Amino acid sequence: MFHLPENIPLKFTTSLGPWSEIYSPNDGKLLCKVQQGTEEDIQNILSHTKNIQKTISSLLPYERSEILKKTAQNLQEIQDQLAFVIASEGGKPLKDAKVEVQRAIGTLELCAEETLRLSGETIPMERSSSGKDHISFTMRDPIGPVLAISAFNHPLNLIAHQVGCALAAGCCVVLKPAPATPMSAHFLEEALKKAGLPSGGLRVVLAEIPLVEKLVSSPVFDYVSFIGSAKVGWNLRKILAPGTRLALEHGGQAPALIREDADIDHAVTTLTRGAFYHAGQVCISTQIIYVHESLFKNFLQKFKESALNLKVGNATDIETDVGPLIRTSEVTRLQSWIEEAIQQGASCELGNKISGNLKQYLSPTILSNVPSHSKLMTEEAFGPVVCVNSFRDENQVLDDINSSDYLFEASLFTKNISRALQIAKKISTMTFVINNHTAFRVDQMPFGGHKKSGLGMGGVKYSIEEMTRLKQVIIKI
Repeated sequence: MFHLPENIPLKFTTSLGPWSEIYSPNDGKLLCKVQQGTEEDIQNILSHTKNIQKTISSLLPYERSEILKKTAQNLQEIQDQLAFVIASEGGKPLKDAKVEVQRAIGTLELCAEETLRLSGETIPMERSSSGKDHISFTMRDPIGPVLAISAFNHPLNLIAHQVGCALAAGCCVVLKPAPATPMSAHFLEEALKKAGLPSGGLRVVLAEIPLVEKLVSSPVFDYVSFIGSAKVGWNLRKILAPGTRLALEHGGQAPALIREDADIDHAVTTLTRGAFYHAGQVCISTQIIYVHESLFKNFLQKFKESALNLKVGNATDIETDVGPLIRTSEVTRLQSWIEEAIQQGASCELGNKISGNLKQYLSPTILSNVPSHSKLMTEEAFGPVVCVNSFRDENQVLDDINSSDYLFEASLFTKNISRALQIAKKISTMTFVINNHTAFRVDQMPFGGHKKSGLGMGGVKYSIEEMTRLKQVIIKI
């Protein structure tokens, strides 16, 4: 077991900005102090980014690939420490934090591989008479400097995606990690330096919102990657400099549909994981479960029993299944949404209990028969709260899912693969999972949402392509 010394000074910038204290959501323990960026830091970043970009874009693909592979190896050497850091600063259960570290290592290895595959294509010019005696091909150039703004819930793997993909594409990166989880960013930065990344290839800054907005609105950056709330993300879009490309990864309601022919025991086990993993603080955490009326009572009883077996507690305990929410205010918000749903006619079947000296632990909570206009049915909960409703008309449920403002990921449980594929054609979410929970993800797959759930496409290969510009070369022969 690792024990982090208190008051670790993390100095990402060179100024004399104020220091902020970072406390663990598990027990309020002081973890570190982080120096905040100042106006001077922001101006320094903006002044030097274009020159740093020239250095990074001059690295050949094999050189970028080697740096990323060495970075992955460096993280592998400190994997246990990293997992403890993630559990301490972000409240993710240690067993899941260990998985995140391995995913981050795999993400960087994928970035290293895709760097070597990054290429264009030959254009068949002689398919038309005007193309006669011409040869054409495309190539991919780095888009330019990238600004990455990240989230707390996967503090290492999310930044591995944002930073790793940018470097793979040949772009320098300025990273603003989530204020609550800066330690993971510190370890990634150190691993990249040790791997030989040229100075300035990654710069990490923590700053107040007005200073971050100066970065976002600057024409210095050709690409902005934002992971976080929809409200913040769509507002950032309004202040972008003309020509800056934007990627937004928000969240959703991640509904699951259980047909009358589903394997109930499998659905219960799987959805317990999908709903309560990391206390529901996942953008594709299962939030709404529609169960056919013939299975409703049986499923609900088994689902409650399964959730009751989850251990709520300090995330650094290897036995913990559900850790704290990142802030007490999130518990307060969720409880107000739960109370609203109950007042509107929903039944609280399980949970809704607060614990811990910081009041940041909310026990797994299950509500049934939740009205469609409740916040828990129309907004992203981002917590350990699940709505379980019965249905008779399957097509009506599909219409309800498709009418949502958040179309990220949905899942279906059935033994009828033919019907499952028919539903796959009808459903409007970006990702549709059959016989698994909505929070399922591997890092090589495309990842993103429609409507309010996001903009652009994540996933290693897809992000790297978005961080490049297509260039066409035509030769008259």
